[in-house]
Amino acid sequence: MKLITAIIKPAKLDEVVDALRAQAVTGMTVTEVKGYGRQKGQTEVYRGQEYTIHLLPKVKVEVAADEGQVAMIVDTIQQVANTGKIGDGKIFVMDLEQAVRIRTGETDANAISS
Repeated sequence: MKLITAIIKPAKLDEVVDALRAQAVTGMTVTEVKGYGRQKGQTEVYRGQEYTIHLLPKVKVEVAADEGQVAMIVDTIQQVANTGKIGDGKIFVMDLEQAVRIRTGETDANAISS
């Protein structure tokens, strides 16, 4: 099992969720986060004063999946979240040692499937 974590632009969230649902991805967690990468923030002007925002709003999408689904999920997120501009985000894939469904006690692949 793998845990796929994608940090994307908030404006792309609905498109990514819809695309993953269309691919029969059964569950995900979405969290509003702040951060920066290469762009290191951005400069804005408010009431004539210039200031720098160092931590930009982003969205973190996490999906636990069987190894056979990982490539499809990563490809889907990458294609849908891509705007071609700096700040599109990153996707991380990590090993997931164990998963337990609290209600039934099912473990691992049974816990993350529908």
